[in-house]
Amino acid sequence: MPSSTSTAKTDLSAALKQAIENSGYSNYALSQLSGVSQGVLSRFASGQRDITLDTAGKIAAALGAELRVKKPR
Repeated sequence: MPSSTSTAKTDLSAALKQAIENSGYSNYALSQLSGVSQGVLSRFASGQRDITLDTAGKIAAALGAELRVKKPR
């Protein structure tokens, strides 16, 4: 059974990838808006790399989204 931490990380990654896809931004445009390198964005999108919470926050802010921490049930 996965831990609540790994489940939260998976949920965050999936939600962020969906938000990136829905934004219509190219990696270049999102990189310029967020300050996150195109390489990091590309490796994250392809599943080759996890991202830090700091990086996730930069991407979310560039997309006009927010990160929320929910208390586990």
